[in-house]
Amino acid sequence: MSTIKVFNPAGDAAGEMTVADELLVLDKGEQAVKDVVVAIQNAFRAGTASTLSKGEVAGSNKKPWRQKGTGRARAGLRQSPVWRGGAVAFGPKPRDYSQKINRKVQQLAFTRALSDKIAGGQVAVIEKFDLAEPKTKLLTALLKKLGADRSALIVLDQYEEAVMLAGRNLQKVEVVSAEEVDVYSLLLYRTLVATQAGFAALTARMRKRKTEVGA
Repeated sequence: MSTIKVFNPAGDAAGEMTVADELLVLDKGEQAVKDVVVAIQNAFRAGTASTLSKGEVAGSNKKPWRQKGTGRARAGLRQSPVWRGGAVAFGPKPRDYSQKINRKVQQLAFTRALSDKIAGGQVAVIEKFDLAEPKTKLLTALLKKLGADRSALIVLDQYEEAVMLAGRNLQKVEVVSAEEVDVYSLLLYRTLVATQAGFAALTARMRKRKTEVGA
């Protein structure tokens, strides 16, 4: 059984909760995690880099000078890659970097990444967020009490404007709903801070995989 600390809205300890070992996946899924992270990072790439080939560079096909008798090297056309202002040899062209990942592989990667967070003691559950105002300093103070002030992924069950506004100016803090959590974000942030409802939604995603594979 893995134990997770539970805090009240003020950031004080309010008990503990346990996660059954049967729900965690720690013996497989490392390759799935790598594949999904690479796919997510590739999806961030614009793929818009473009260079001109010889046929696309403006200019005539006239030789710069005659073939023989000048003492200079032979030259065929000004669009050659060896010339300044000419083409680019084997340069990049617009392309789609996206990769397709099997749904079961994605689910395995998510379960493994979240299992590592839970087993590593990098998860804190708060009963709910109750910020008096949508102020960054209030959220910063709360995260410090939770031990998550260095880097935190805050997971909510549903949209909460006060928390979203308070967290948007913090460089190493991201506020998302449980449905939006992916493998990349689980690995990117040091600590996962979730409301009780948000954490229940995350573990429900893990149970869904166990059900589908018949575990």
